[in-house]
Amino acid sequence: MNAAEKSGIRFLVITGLSGAGKSEVIKCLEDLGYFCVDNLPPALIGKFAELCLQSEGRVNHVALVVDIRGGGFFDAISGALEDLEETGFVYEVLFLEAEENVLVRRFKESRRRHPLSTTGSILEGIRAERERLGELRGKATRIIDTTDLSVRDFKRQIEEIYGHDEEGERFLVLVTSFGFKHGLPLDADLVFDVRFLPNPHYVESLHNLDGNDQSVVDYVMKWPTAVKFLDRLCDMMDFLLPQYRKEGRRTLSIAVGCTGGQHRSVVIANRLSEFLRLRGCRVAITHRDSTLPAHERQSDLSSL
Repeated sequence: MNAAEKSGIRFLVITGLSGAGKSEVIKCLEDLGYFCVDNLPPALIGKFAELCLQSEGRVNHVALVVDIRGGGFFDAISGALEDLEETGFVYEVLFLEAEENVLVRRFKESRRRHPLSTTGSILEGIRAERERLGELRGKATRIIDTTDLSVRDFKRQIEEIYGHDEEGERFLVLVTSFGFKHGLPLDADLVFDVRFLPNPHYVESLHNLDGNDQSVVDYVMKWPTAVKFLDRLCDMMDFLLPQYRKEGRRTLSIAVGCTGGQHRSVVIANRLSEFLRLRGCRVAITHRDSTLPAHERQSDLSSL
């Protein structure tokens, strides 16, 4: 075992599409105690790793943002990562992406020019960047789609995944409640549909509440069907989690959906999260659609 392997330094290389959230990741990781470097030329990664070795344990967690802002220097990324691996450094690659329409909106809001746009077209730059990053995306340890994530939920997810406290090695389950009318979460491994349960939306006193309210919980869970479904869902998790661990997985993304994402999915997602915590998992829960404005959340409820 060489010095790099003995050091135990955790290298996280962050890359992905412009506008997908790399700057937010860096801010979050700095709060977690990572030594962060933004827009490092890939050719300098090896030199930087050597400097970390000389820190005598003062630098143990490192995050590097490497992306197409580096221009021609960026093309050296594959070779730089291979050199890092050959010298014994363990690294992970986090790749961030989002849907085109969301990236376009973010660029317009920030009034920034896309770094690969030659004509001023944001969409042209996004598509050129996606193509250029295709090979690196295939090498990613983890891919996060930030299309539907708020800054708060994104930060919480990064903290759960990359926090290096004593709980850091426990299996991480990402639980998301959502509404089918707003679309499926793109990164879900497992999706459960709870639209068969009685809908609190049609109970006047519960109409404007969400599944975090105890009265909504009581209504959803008073039905034997809900209790039976939750029992069987938990039994399935008892079977699946050890299988995923055997496969070497460290994270699992579970989505629970109802029509609007306000009532039933929130209740079931919360109960499932409680069960998973009792099973020793780290759990990060996001209620994606329960915070939508009421007029968006409760229209078009024909699909039950």
